[in-house]
Amino acid sequence: MLAVQITTRDMFVSPALEDHLHKKAEKLNRYFDRITQCHVVIEVVQKHQHQGKLFNVRIDLLVPGKELVANHKCNTDVYVAIRDAFNAIQRQLESYARKLHGRVKKHEEYMHGTIIKLFSEEGYGFIQGMNGDEYYFGMTNIAHPTFDQLIIGDTVRFIAETSNEGCQARRIKKDRVHAVI
Repeated sequence: MLAVQITTRDMFVSPALEDHLHKKAEKLNRYFDRITQCHVVIEVVQKHQHQGKLFNVRIDLLVPGKELVANHKCNTDVYVAIRDAFNAIQRQLESYARKLHGRVKKHEEYMHGTIIKLFSEEGYGFIQGMNGDEYYFGMTNIAHPTFDQLIIGDTVRFIAETSNEGCQARRIKKDRVHAVI
């Protein structure tokens, strides 16, 4: 079980709020199970004339070789401020765990090509890539514009895949600048 240190400034922590913080902190172990310390600081900043109390939440996590910090400032609902701070620290923790295990997210590379065949009634067509290969695509693979707005000769960018049926294109987007021939 993760030991959670809770510090408050200018406010009282009810048992329900303390239990809520412990549950939120415990969920962080799902993303990385070697957290060595979790410190949550909740403070009431000066009362705002029109909004009432404003809460700041800061979370400090110690993990092997690094300290992760998340701040969420100025929310009128302490539970919303806590949620937002824990969401931010969770994203940092997931990123740290991916890097530690060598699983850094890779963005897929787009290829460029020209639409060479369209079968509007059937809802599919073919793209000739700059490499000379032909790629099949269906109307559900079009990201922008719609299938009906494509014409033969349009230059597009797409992500290529190879399947049992051959080369396929997905996430097809029409180029904004037309190719110069």
